[in-house]
Amino acid sequence: MTTIDKKKPVLVTGGTGYLASWIVKQLLDQGFHVNTTVRNKANQQKYHHLLDMASESQGQLSIYEADLLLDHSFQEAMNDCELVIHTASPFKISGIKNADKELVQPALQGTRNVLFSANDSKSVKRVVLTSSIVAMMGDAADIHELNKGKLTETDWNTTSSVNHQPYPYSKTMAEKEAWTIVKKQNRWDLVVINPGFILGPSLSRRTDSTSIDLMIQLYSGKFKIGAPAGDHAMVDVRDVAKAHILAGFTPGASGRHLTAAHQKDFLAIAKIVKDMHPAYPVPTKHLAKWLFKLLGPFMGFSRKYVERNVGHDVVFDNSYIQKDLKMSFIPFEKTVIDHFEQLVADGLIPDKR
Repeated sequence: MTTIDKKKPVLVTGGTGYLASWIVKQLLDQGFHVNTTVRNKANQQKYHHLLDMASESQGQLSIYEADLLLDHSFQEAMNDCELVIHTASPFKISGIKNADKELVQPALQGTRNVLFSANDSKSVKRVVLTSSIVAMMGDAADIHELNKGKLTETDWNTTSSVNHQPYPYSKTMAEKEAWTIVKKQNRWDLVVINPGFILGPSLSRRTDSTSIDLMIQLYSGKFKIGAPAGDHAMVDVRDVAKAHILAGFTPGASGRHLTAAHQKDFLAIAKIVKDMHPAYPVPTKHLAKWLFKLLGPFMGFSRKYVERNVGHDVVFDNSYIQKDLKMSFIPFEKTVIDHFEQLVADGLIPDKR
């Protein structure tokens, strides 16, 4: 059992990220003192939305500069913190030129840097790590081989590599490294959040989140001729943020937490928007798998990726997070609508309502 002093600052690494921004906001709204890290403190434009949130909240925000690849760079931000929420990690699934350099090493080295700083910090009692559902499986086809055909916290990704599904590989290696490091000491404990495909409104206008970029493509007509078949494990970004905070402050929380709420495909998203706003060029049918295989390489997806993911459903069991963290989830339709409205309001997709 680990009890965190709520009067102490909470460190959230990589605070400008899509998910991390929501974690910061929810903590600030609850009156916490939040320390967060950015890569370049001089570039205030990247984190101005965090400053705005802090000014409108009951909490307090402190900004620190840190780099995933620089040893000890998180040490100052961690001072006096009993809880560390480590979200910072690169997320790219296409357009990757050097997977080891762009994904694996930053994820591994960043995890090591943060956790070694936790070792050196006398105040830290708990680290909550943002992992991913892809640390449990690399391809959707993997689920067919699991016990009872459902993904759970006991599963590990064994099929990804630097050459195939490098992003899932990076998350798997980083989480395994975290569990290795925590076992070598006994002062702080580790709780892991493994989100599925994250949707929901962004707190900034940045589009370098893969989730946001895919939604912009969906509403802008890129998939008008058809969407890839196959259900994903989807979850609202606000719920994932809430899960991190619950994991931090629930004394008995332990282990990994598959954080997903809805088994849905891209057509389900498109239908919600199409029914409300027919002018948007969203897909109304699935694209034939043979055609996606043909077009996939031009869209940044290998034929092997298409073969092992398109047409395969991600079936999961989220009962553990409901039990361990008393977690409940936002309805799917609200997630889609809120996300769509934010993209229109921020001018990231045209207003055809």
